[in-house]
Amino acid sequence: MIRIRFISANGQSMSEVEGKPGDRLLDLAQADDQPLEGTCEGQMACSTCHVHVDADDIAKLKPATEMEEDMLDLAADVGRYSRLACQIFLTEEMDSLTVKIPGAVHNMQGRQ
Repeated sequence: MIRIRFISANGQSMSEVEGKPGDRLLDLAQADDQPLEGTCEGQMACSTCHVHVDADDIAKLKPATEMEEDMLDLAADVGRYSRLACQIFLTEEMDSLTVKIPGAVHNMQGRQ
């Protein structure tokens, strides 16, 4: 099993879950009641599953695609280690991955 740590936006709480290779980080987060909407259901048409991957763990992930980078441009509280949870599929190398929930959610795609 692959262990994932979710840190709350205020850093006050941590939750640890387990997944298996191929599981999507967004699905694990939602099952753990993390505040990630995933409004587009993982179709990369919003930024409501934006997370901050721990700097020490970012190298465990494949680089973001150009399309993912474009969606992150629409998210609030974006940083150097921001990713969309819907685009992270677990691999054995991701064991002990630490992910922080951003302090703000902003979905520009959903605005009229």
